Amino acid sequence: MSQKRVYLFREGNASMKDLLGGKGANLAEMTNLGLPVPAGFTITTEMCNAYTAAGGRMPPGLMDDVRAAMAAVEKDIGRRFGDAKDPLLVSVRSGARFSMPGMMDTILNLGLNRDTMEGLHAQSGEARFVHDANRRFIMMFSDVVLGIPKERFEHIFTGYKRRRGVKHDTQLGADDLREVVRDFLALVLKETGEGFPGDPWKQLEMAIEAVFKSWNNDRAVVYRKRERIPHDLGTAVNVQAMVYGNLGPDSGTGVAFTRDPATGEHVLYGEYLMNAQGEDVVAGVRTPHPIRDLNAQNPKLYDEFRRIASQLEGHYKDMQDLEFTIERGRLFMLQTRTGKRTGPAAVRMAVEMVDEGLIDKAEAIRRVSGDQLDQLLHPRVDSQALHDAGTQPFVTGIAASPGAAVGRIVLTADGAVKAHEAGEKVILVREETNPDDVHGMLSAQGVLTARGGKTSHAAVVARGFGIPCVAGCEALSIDEEKGIISAGQTQLKAGDWLTIDGSTGRVYNDALTLIPPEVTGFFGRLMGWCDEVRRLRVRANADNPRDAKQALAFGAEGIGLCRTEHMFFEPDRLPIVRDMILADNQAARDAALQKLQSVQQGDFEGILEAMDGKPVTVRLIDPPLHEFLPSYDELLQQVTELRLANNVLQGSALGHVLADKERLLHAVEGMRESNPMLGLRGVRLSIVMPGIIEMQTRALYWAACRLNKRGVVTLPEVMIPLVGHVNELRVVRARVEAAARDVLDYFKIDIPLKIGTMIEIPRAALTAGEIAAEADFFSFGTNDLTQTTFGYSRDDAEGKFLQKYVEQKILPDNPFETIDTVGVGRLMTFAVGEGRATRAGLKCGICGEHGGDPRSIDFCHTLGLDYVSCSPFRVPVARLAAAQAALAHADE
Repeated sequence: MSQKRVYLFREGNASMKDLLGGKGANLAEMTNLGLPVPAGFTITTEMCNAYTAAGGRMPPGLMDDVRAAMAAVEKDIGRRFGDAKDPLLVSVRSGARFSMPGMMDTILNLGLNRDTMEGLHAQSGEARFVHDANRRFIMMFSDVVLGIPKERFEHIFTGYKRRRGVKHDTQLGADDLREVVRDFLALVLKETGEGFPGDPWKQLEMAIEAVFKSWNNDRAVVYRKRERIPHDLGTAVNVQAMVYGNLGPDSGTGVAFTRDPATGEHVLYGEYLMNAQGEDVVAGVRTPHPIRDLNAQNPKLYDEFRRIASQLEGHYKDMQDLEFTIERGRLFMLQTRTGKRTGPAAVRMAVEMVDEGLIDKAEAIRRVSGDQLDQLLHPRVDSQALHDAGTQPFVTGIAASPGAAVGRIVLTADGAVKAHEAGEKVILVREETNPDDVHGMLSAQGVLTARGGKTSHAAVVARGFGIPCVAGCEALSIDEEKGIISAGQTQLKAGDWLTIDGSTGRVYNDALTLIPPEVTGFFGRLMGWCDEVRRLRVRANADNPRDAKQALAFGAEGIGLCRTEHMFFEPDRLPIVRDMILADNQAARDAALQKLQSVQQGDFEGILEAMDGKPVTVRLIDPPLHEFLPSYDELLQQVTELRLANNVLQGSALGHVLADKERLLHAVEGMRESNPMLGLRGVRLSIVMPGIIEMQTRALYWAACRLNKRGVVTLPEVMIPLVGHVNELRVVRARVEAAARDVLDYFKIDIPLKIGTMIEIPRAALTAGEIAAEADFFSFGTNDLTQTTFGYSRDDAEGKFLQKYVEQKILPDNPFETIDTVGVGRLMTFAVGEGRATRAGLKCGICGEHGGDPRSIDFCHTLGLDYVSCSPFRVPVARLAAAQAALAHADE
């Protein structure tokens, strides 16, 4: 632990984020750069952790250190904290190591009481300003420290505005605000029984303690889980001399970004309000002005701000999120931090900063996250279809976070969570969002608000998470109690469909069809740089030509998993599959297999042709046969009902239907297994019913040969699933080779036979040396390998206990999302080593869902795998992650 517990801004720097938090370190850095930063100090993150470790008790002597730091600030400012004649007021803000916008609590104007209000009045000469500052302080302090919800105070305040017939806060005079404060204090007395604390030092100690507590409030914990931020970092506390944006028309406050955080365009972007304090802009209390309007209002001030913004971006070499206050025409900087941005903006900024010489290509690759890249792949509204149909928006607001979303209306955050858990897609519609709504925003397809702008809470959080958002729809009226929203003559109710377009700000009262995105421009350049760096190849999991073409468009270098059984579930194939399963003689089964071969051959031709010379790994049938038949329980109910009806209606046509259902029930009953995952499936099914895989092999190579005759290069590979013993692979491989040779001999074509296996059983990993003698390649099926290694049923585990395991830190991650490198990873490492010892250069890949997870891809790189395979829409993310892994381990 550091010996120093409190740092003045001039004593810190940008490298001290672990100790001072991001906000404190950056305030220190701006101070050292000579920028206009109000004086202050930072209480270290270690004090927050000490407070938590002591069971919620302030570290002994901490307030003595705070008083010493305050004395230094008083000397710099020339005012004294708590002084009745010339008072120094402060803000108290949290600031963790990682940026957590809107997740923690802030208090402004701390230090006000009856005595200091008189002094503030003497300083400012503005009675209304003093009462407005006091009104804000009481509401914030009561909410953050005393636990009285801010909405209680807003209800009182809104009532005064309604009775005075005014819309904006600034339209209430000093006398009105005095009455508002009187009612605020009455509420505090009623709720606490003790009244509002008047001693400024007591206020400060209580506020510091409240910030420490807020590190573990619900919304902060939710945010950290989502962003994978450790829970033991703690937050710093920043105490800073107040500057006032609500002193009159020559004062104001704003939030800005050095580049557009939605598009990435290199323009100063932001909003401000005159005669306002900081929270007014982000809370959506009034609709703010775009930052460019400041140029017309005060060109000199705008030029100063633009110069500072450019200086900070050049210093940090990244887009900055800035907060500023104007006090009587003088500019003050209150914050700089690396700005949150959308996926499209992140990619554009990274590429353009390389072009500008600000960063190099390697840094550009590191700077874009997989989640950001994934945002580029979201669907969008088909504008041409809208034009052709003459569809008009229901309402229009501010385009706050790009992408389109379709869902049913919900009006509460809890309602969004409940609907999401029920599998419903929803749009969260709110007057404005606040930090308590984050869990609902994360559960929604999109967010729509009636108030706020591009830097409102809703906009910032939505952009950070890649959630489409339309904000500031001022024509929208929301009645949460009645469950309705309306605009003009149109009224909708909760449960009705909405489509929002966060790229245009338009909202449609219908469920519109969305179209997939295009991958060009900045995206293409970044992907090209990734391909220059990465070692791992990237394939896709695709079961039909449509998915194969999509994978190619996203840069896939082949298909790593084509699941043949998925083709069997198509409506026109399922009856044939069932005929094959239920056949009571070989001739009937062969006839059904012949029909299946014809349709499956067509599927393979489409996929092989789409891939045009790139490898296509086809997995032979894997699931147990009962999955292609109706549910046993449903059949039993139907048979029971038919029997009862047939007894009543003797001689009716029901008898034939009943006989068919009874026959089907008998077949399903005969195939039931206690544990189907470990039963007759995969290689075992191929041995017991070899006709199926022989049909699939003939279909695959017949398709390859037909295309070959037409000049299309094909590289089919056959993969045998669920092998646990080398003899299983040896038997099935021989049958596959024989079937393939028959086709190749018929066409007189020589296509290399590549026959490998999935490693998804622990025994296969442990005997990989033996298995490699019969396998041309290994592909790790990490979904099943995780299940069989942990002894978990994925469906049961994820629904019943895995989340608790992660929350209680029994497991660091959900092992079905990120590879368990200690257990499953150790098996993989052993298998690769043993396999390549037997067969030098053995090609090894991964085709489970982990193939699209960046952290799992990093492990695959270090393991020395040749490729990863993932869903088509994760291919770009995998290309990026593979490049990032190569850069991260370049020195190894």
